[in-house]
Amino acid sequence: MIDHTHDPAAQSWVESAQDHAAFPVQNLPLGVFTPAGSTDPRIGTAIGDEVLDLRGIASLLPAELGAALGEPRLNALFALPFAARLALRYALFALLTNAAHAEEIRPHLHHADACTLLLPFAIGDYTDFYVGIHHARAVGALFRPDNPLLPNYHHVPIGYHGRASSVQASGASVTRPIGQTLPPGETAPVFGPTRRLDYELELGLWIAGANPLGTPVPISEAWERIGGLCLLNDWSARDVQAWEYQPLGPFLAKNFATTVSPWVVTREALAPFRCPPSPRAEGEPQPLPYLRDPADAADGMIAIELEVLLETAAMREAGTAPHVLSRSTAGAAMHWTPAQLVTHHTSNGCNLAPGDLLGTGTLSGPDPAGAGSLLELTKGGREPITLPGGETRTFLEDGDRLTLRGTARREGYRTIGFSACTGTILPALLA
Repeated sequence: MIDHTHDPAAQSWVESAQDHAAFPVQNLPLGVFTPAGSTDPRIGTAIGDEVLDLRGIASLLPAELGAALGEPRLNALFALPFAARLALRYALFALLTNAAHAEEIRPHLHHADACTLLLPFAIGDYTDFYVGIHHARAVGALFRPDNPLLPNYHHVPIGYHGRASSVQASGASVTRPIGQTLPPGETAPVFGPTRRLDYELELGLWIAGANPLGTPVPISEAWERIGGLCLLNDWSARDVQAWEYQPLGPFLAKNFATTVSPWVVTREALAPFRCPPSPRAEGEPQPLPYLRDPADAADGMIAIELEVLLETAAMREAGTAPHVLSRSTAGAAMHWTPAQLVTHHTSNGCNLAPGDLLGTGTLSGPDPAGAGSLLELTKGGREPITLPGGETRTFLEDGDRLTLRGTARREGYRTIGFSACTGTILPALLA
């Protein structure tokens, strides 16, 4: 629903928000932070270069939100009906666009650079899907040149259950994992640090509301269960994965770390950027009836521009800017819509809870410049990438810093953005 909070002419009295590329008053993402000198997590919203403490201004917000805004995570807030979160957006927009409120609001603003951003939710469950069709084709071609896509891909949103305990907020380091691998030409595995550490460019969907166990969510109601989005990097040890994934799929190759951007860009903020899904190619089967809905076919996707940047330790020391590895758009990359993921996930009666996390899977564009992983960019490690300064990479090395960025842009509306999703690789911890 597009409303007054999306008015591109609206301005906040918070000066840094007026021309901010990511957090103008039209965005108002939600998250959890601790201000400088405090270890007390609290819920806030990003406005320009500031973070507004919502617990501190609870008396100025709708009374029914008070208890949820006093929590150290967003779960209780996203358990409330959508109308309550919409009322919060309206109230924040009014407070931040009317300079008459500046005096009472300003003491509760904290400069973002002085704050620590935390995981926004206590994550109960995490599921990772495989909706990036160009990624699926490119990776499939590396291993099955004659049959890149398996027969079920056009019929069922493929997914697997990840590890919620190792999901971390942007900025946390990632220790190089250790596992079993099968070296080329060998018949017995070895145990040691991965040599093929990779990233995966994804979006994360944060679940709002709850459905009782045994109760599916119909496609016509599925968007109501999506509270907001984030950027997500599902780090991957490709050599560990190649050895372990048959017959049950990824395990230790994936569960060592997943990084998410800390601000939740709400579905309310993203309303102007809804768009139709990419049409299926001629001859491709259409989804089964339970995954079809006219409204979802009209605007079930979100137009988000995605970018991946790499900065090595040597580049940081030399003051060299991060190198752009790829650029793509989410809408062109996804074969299934967010609503279809929710509906399929619950189609067997699975219960989704507030703060559950769904990853889209790697989102790659249709051309090589839009690849969402090093596995694709380097053709399985056979074609190294040359970086500024002459360094090369096939996979990530210790000291590398990987950053995902996301922007929602549409003519006639203010551009809004996601906070960066960043992680730096640390050496393996050897006994």
